[in-house]
Amino acid sequence: MKEILEKIQAYLPFSDQTDTWIIQVFLIVFVALLIDLIQKKVLRRIKKQLEKTENLWDDALIHAIIRPISVLIWTLGLSLALELTTIGNAMKIFELGTIIVVGWALIRLINYVEANIIEQHKIRGKNIDRTTADAISQLLKVSVTITSTLVALQALGFNISAILAFGGIGGIAVGFAAKDLLANFFGGLMIYLDRPFSVGDWIRSPDRNIEGTVEKIGWRLTSIRTFDKRPLYIPNSTFANIAVENPSRMSHRRIYETIGVRYDDINVLATIIEDVKAMLQQHDEIDTTQTMIVNFNQFAPSSLDFFIYTFTKTTNWVHYHEVKQDVLLKVADIIEQHGAEIAFPTSTIHLEQQLPDAEQQGV
Repeated sequence: MKEILEKIQAYLPFSDQTDTWIIQVFLIVFVALLIDLIQKKVLRRIKKQLEKTENLWDDALIHAIIRPISVLIWTLGLSLALELTTIGNAMKIFELGTIIVVGWALIRLINYVEANIIEQHKIRGKNIDRTTADAISQLLKVSVTITSTLVALQALGFNISAILAFGGIGGIAVGFAAKDLLANFFGGLMIYLDRPFSVGDWIRSPDRNIEGTVEKIGWRLTSIRTFDKRPLYIPNSTFANIAVENPSRMSHRRIYETIGVRYDDINVLATIIEDVKAMLQQHDEIDTTQTMIVNFNQFAPSSLDFFIYTFTKTTNWVHYHEVKQDVLLKVADIIEQHGAEIAFPTSTIHLEQQLPDAEQQGV
């Protein structure tokens, strides 16, 4: 590149060194711009062709390198311009820029591969453990970042061995200073290993006011979206000290309801209970292999109470309430078919009727 510029300089009608320097920098910028435009057009055409294939890796690769290649071209141009101006070490700048661009491209590649794999599993109707996918992705990105940083420090002339040795000694001090950060890091690691919940699970804690859907499990925080759509950010170390319920992993949902009929309907109560139990056994949404109880429970102040204890096949929250509604309405129909009524709190006042006096009866 420098030889080409020297040949061009020989044909330039300028003898002043300042004018020559300005033109050389202008030519470098122009060439960098031209190469950048050409590579963008070429990569866009390649991208359109690769999007027609079913291979996930080539799509991720082309997406990952489009922007870093532009930065690399301009880094090279900047390095050449600095070399002409003798300001700084152009080779060091180019080497450092190349390391940063390569690390950036690898991180982008990891992000696109993760997104493509998850998307393809959704399209094919297959389940994928988002928690594991996120953990592997984050580990790879951390590895790339650390490696790029060490290589960049070495390119700048630092002694990597001394830095690593200092890290071992200073790690103790850093550990004490950042104990909360480390506690959250290891808390996140335990979540990845024990898997009490995954991304997309509905969780809640009886110990804390925590309930919602898990959106992201990071190395420091877990992001939860509450049912009123508020974001909730929980430090990972918190989960080591609280109980966590995971309703998303329920095998069934329970219907447990108490229903009362009037005392006047005691003669048909046994028949009502038998019919309700038969209805539940024939219901398509009730799992008859689980515990099913329909029994007279107590003489309540205003009603004769019997209870229903059974389990639905579905665990979906919305569908469960539809099944429960259907069951309760059918119970109401059975009670009505037997001429009975569902009781509600009532009070009956008995007035003692006094016999009339003899004088009032004319005796």
